[in-house]
Amino acid sequence: MNFTEINKANGTVEGFCFVKTLEVKKTARGVPYLDLTLTDSSGEIGAKLWDYKPEIHSQIKLNSLIKVRGTISTFNDAPQMRVERVRPAVEADGVRIEDFVPSTEYGGDIMFNELRAVASGFENEQLKKLVVYILDENREKLVYWPAAFRLHHAIRGGLLYHTLSILRLAQAVAAVYPSVDKDLLFSGVILHDVAKISEFEVSETGIATGYTVEGNLIGHLVKGAMNIEAAGSELGTDRDLLMLLEHMILSHHGEPEFGSAVRPMFLEAEILSELDMLDARVYEISQSVAEIEPGKFTQRQWALDNRKLYNHGRKPIEPKAELL
Repeated sequence: MNFTEINKANGTVEGFCFVKTLEVKKTARGVPYLDLTLTDSSGEIGAKLWDYKPEIHSQIKLNSLIKVRGTISTFNDAPQMRVERVRPAVEADGVRIEDFVPSTEYGGDIMFNELRAVASGFENEQLKKLVVYILDENREKLVYWPAAFRLHHAIRGGLLYHTLSILRLAQAVAAVYPSVDKDLLFSGVILHDVAKISEFEVSETGIATGYTVEGNLIGHLVKGAMNIEAAGSELGTDRDLLMLLEHMILSHHGEPEFGSAVRPMFLEAEILSELDMLDARVYEISQSVAEIEPGKFTQRQWALDNRKLYNHGRKPIEPKAELL
């Protein structure tokens, strides 16, 4: 976090940050406190305001900029801030919310246009028409939507960033294995996570604050297949072709324990599933390791089989890909 140290003696820091999550909780003795997740362009940190007073602190809102002061310690192997003072940011502070929201280094419009250009070049006219149609129908949200609530690519523009990363991997795989149906594979890649725009609660900041009712009850795999079915029916897409594409969406998490309705049952579905996991893990590992010094281990990462990760220090690690 980009905090400024203002007292070396006790480690007090202060700075501006974005309120990603906010909840009033109670201690074991029933005393209310404020539990927050704070973010800026460098990352995020959990925070606690123990001296919570509703008449004062109710002005702190979700998805807002605040100025905060406190001390940082380690709790459960993770940094945590003890908040001492906090107030909403005001215009006179001269700060913009865009500067405090973790974002992709590529603009949403640029990434969208890259995906659309690939779809527009398909040889299969039905897939071209279907994929371009779904992209255009969802462009407004796609250009800033995150790919997750907490895990990989949970940043502004992360959904298209993740999708374009997988597309570049898929293009390389297709170049090695000529038996791959490129149009089918690339269609599955481009559409596999589009339904996340109905799965998360997201403000225009591009940061998810939770799951929608639809996200909890249906999820983006089933909703994605439903959307493809609806668009394909409207466009008159061949029934068998729709079935293949729907299977790719429903199976791209690989195993039922990870949310897949079925396991991948043909080549392009298997490739999509493997590349989806690869890109997610590269991002998660890189992000975790980038936060520690060379020669050190991270805390255990529950999203990565509860493994510790090692920073070998051989090359600066950043959770990004060269996409263009």
